[in-house]
Amino acid sequence: MERVIIVGGGLAGMVLAFRLHEEHIPFTLIDNPTLSLSSKVAAGLWNPLVFKRMSKSWMAEALVPELHRFFTACERKTGVDFLSKRISIKPFTEDQEKTLWKKRVEGDLSAFADAQVYQGIPGGYEECKFINGYGRIFESGNVYINAFLEAGKTFFKEHLLKEAFDYAQLQIKQDGIVYKNLEAEALVFCEGHLVKHNPYFSWVPLKPAKGELLHIEAPELKITNGVYNRNGFILDVGPGKFIVGSTYNWTHLKDEISEQGLNELKDKLDQMINCNYKIEAHLAGVRPSSIDRRPIIGAHPKYENLFVFNGLGAKGVMLAPYFAGKFVHFLKQKQDLPPEVDVARFYKLYAA
Repeated sequence: MERVIIVGGGLAGMVLAFRLHEEHIPFTLIDNPTLSLSSKVAAGLWNPLVFKRMSKSWMAEALVPELHRFFTACERKTGVDFLSKRISIKPFTEDQEKTLWKKRVEGDLSAFADAQVYQGIPGGYEECKFINGYGRIFESGNVYINAFLEAGKTFFKEHLLKEAFDYAQLQIKQDGIVYKNLEAEALVFCEGHLVKHNPYFSWVPLKPAKGELLHIEAPELKITNGVYNRNGFILDVGPGKFIVGSTYNWTHLKDEISEQGLNELKDKLDQMINCNYKIEAHLAGVRPSSIDRRPIIGAHPKYENLFVFNGLGAKGVMLAPYFAGKFVHFLKQKQDLPPEVDVARFYKLYAA
């Protein structure tokens, strides 16, 4: 692989950049940081459980170890810490939830959570609401995505072009592509929900969802290196400082906060805590989710040197490292892409 051009410097594009660097593949990263706020505002949570069904998240046994390996390696390279492992607390409201918890955790969730149902209130959560006991997930945490992105931009400053990508300047040739004064063997679009404006991949069937969250100050809350999950989440980011999230909106797909989102987040807080708080920031971003909740990666059906790496959605922190590795091996022709993530599953939507 002679050279790769990556378009988009959010989570997907930056993870791919580090993956190419691991494989000693030259690349140029083109990013306009003003285009999308999704990665910059995200809390970066990972959790191997799906709370609604009390089941294991898809491929968690493969995704979580690679998440740790990848982001730890990136921390060593950049000298910046952005990976945080945490204990997540899941309060229960009904006895049925507790029964299901024990059944599932003693089964395929045993590597990620504690099957015991705890009573009372854990230390540091005295101002949080508990109704009927709680469970503990010990294999969870978050990546401070904005810190990761900024560290990557500094580390790759010689490979970074801070500009909007101009599709009109792209020349597709038989043995590669030319963009302005750059020549490359492959071009990978990592544009998130803005792929809808891409003349080559606008047919990719995303189902974007806007998410809003709050940064609050609540001195009475004493959560430390933990996550409280109850129809939303509270994540500590410093003494008395917390992130609260999140919402899902599939209609108003702009990186703009809303009164509806604010009210929903306040309602979630009322269900989670007993103490006063002050809102310091209200943020919004559009997640690039796919219609089947699986990443969308692979080659264009007509132009073999154009690729897409997208559809990571709300679980991007878990999905990106593992599937970026699969994608890079695919580029090097070492292995095929898993069919459940290959963009080829949607080729029928492409109109040449």
